[in-house]
Amino acid sequence: MNYEALAQQFWRDGYLVLEDFFEPELMDQYQELIVRHFGSSPAFLHTDEFLNKSATEVIPWFPQQEGQNAFDVAENDPRLTALTEALLGEGWYSLYCMTMFSRKGTKGQAWHQDCDPEESAARFNVNRLIYTDDIREEVGGQTLVIPGSHRRGTITVGEVNEEFDDQVVLTPKKGTLVMLHGHTWHRVRPVVGGYRVSTNYRCCPKGTPEDITDVCVYRNMRYKFETSSVVEDRLAGGGA
Repeated sequence: MNYEALAQQFWRDGYLVLEDFFEPELMDQYQELIVRHFGSSPAFLHTDEFLNKSATEVIPWFPQQEGQNAFDVAENDPRLTALTEALLGEGWYSLYCMTMFSRKGTKGQAWHQDCDPEESAARFNVNRLIYTDDIREEVGGQTLVIPGSHRRGTITVGEVNEEFDDQVVLTPKKGTLVMLHGHTWHRVRPVVGGYRVSTNYRCCPKGTPEDITDVCVYRNMRYKFETSSVVEDRLAGGGA
């Protein structure tokens, strides 16, 4: 694996896609644990305001915080560690492992940035997303990204699920690793069949505050997760 070339690609595009990165047996083990945890119809944890304004219907689970040590295996993979260091340099650190579940008939996620570029272009998180099952056309839930958008500053104000000419559609298979810069514009299409699962091992460069992802920027608002509140209505051009 040419880590230097992958790092150059990441900083050019704001994301990386590495297929067949993890073994199918490990992905099957994770998928079983995830499905056992969520069941068929889990409840949302966010407020109705967030669900409506963000067009986001994703239910999180933090397995390592509940003693599910099996999820340490992927995080401690030496190839993932080496790749992360090639991207972020020495002193990077892990935030947490978060599994995201979207049930049939849900909206997915609207266009957003996981952290606010206005804070600092040098302060950001990286999503290290692994897929324990195929993202399939009949299920939906494809990830859309705008290449190079991590260098454009704050995401533009506009329609939350707009189709962009330069968007790229990612349809990861089981075992795929996606590395995604927190300032890269991205969204997830609606889940039309079955359910969608991904697991995110979030991390940050050295010196980045641990609460870097507390404020998420959508095309229509800034949202603060700590207080479960809209801190800026961007369509209105003012504070909440």
